[in-house]
Amino acid sequence: MRAVQVSRPGGPLELVERQVPEPGPRQVRVRVQACGLCHSDVLTREGHWPGIVYPRVPGHEIAGVIDAAGADVPKWKVGQRVGIGWLGGYCGYCEPCRRGNFVTCSNQQVTGITIDGGYQEFVVVPFEALAVIPDEISSVDAGPLMCAGITTFNSLRNTGARAGDRVAVLGIGGLGHLAVQFASKMGFHTVAIARGQDKEPLAKQLGARHYIDSTDGDPAAALQLLGGARIIIATVTNAQAMAATLGGLSVDGRLVVLGADPTPMPLETTGLIFKRAGIYGWPSGSSIDSEDTLQFSAMTGVRPMTETFPLERAQDAYDRMISNKARFRVVITTGH
Repeated sequence: MRAVQVSRPGGPLELVERQVPEPGPRQVRVRVQACGLCHSDVLTREGHWPGIVYPRVPGHEIAGVIDAAGADVPKWKVGQRVGIGWLGGYCGYCEPCRRGNFVTCSNQQVTGITIDGGYQEFVVVPFEALAVIPDEISSVDAGPLMCAGITTFNSLRNTGARAGDRVAVLGIGGLGHLAVQFASKMGFHTVAIARGQDKEPLAKQLGARHYIDSTDGDPAAALQLLGGARIIIATVTNAQAMAATLGGLSVDGRLVVLGADPTPMPLETTGLIFKRAGIYGWPSGSSIDSEDTLQFSAMTGVRPMTETFPLERAQDAYDRMISNKARFRVVITTGH
């Protein structure tokens, strides 16, 4: 089979020939049809994940078809359409797992980082990683929903916000363009915040009722003019931009951080105290959360905006993704 691997930190994406892997007990082999690219793939490409072993095949936004199953695999059948996201497996015995918080497993397998991912024609994963893809959703659309989709959908539905509450989405990019759609379809009074007036038509098309240009004045003040935001979903990877919105929270409001930025965030804590406001982080979710995301997307029409590249052009696809010029998710296809 064809596979695209990274052989060393900072090395190129190499197209190589590999043996088709065989699934072991409690594992399935999936024939990959599409794999979305995520900024977190940098962790594999640049070697930022502690203990990563090379060569490694990146990719954790996988959509395909079950091709074979090992022993002791319940329920799953050859021919089923399935997706695989960030969480490639969990131990089941650490404290987070024992409490049912599988995505925070202390010993988790991460697709494309600790195990080989979807930049190849076949991938082997534990059956616990699988989510059913509805017939209404293409493999190209399903791939990004396994990461950008689940992260935005799952965070929104766990904020405590209720239909009619004001929810702001900071950033209209790979995550943000999905977050606006999900927030609107969930019945939230959706506000989009981004840089420049040119993004307003798209934000409104995606379901935002209001648009705030963060380059034209104080975004927090603009949010307060609307009545304040119960939730701000921060999809940007800029701590300063996140901090600039904090004053726009309403009483008991939350800033939910999805975009990772190692830069410290400046805080004015008095505003948090008197509003009982808070800052929270949110990872993606487990495979059943991915399945919920896919089913909700099929039901409501939420879809990612994608650009596709064939597997042999994985380096071009990666460069397009990392440039931040993609509109909005880059997806590799295998031709299967």
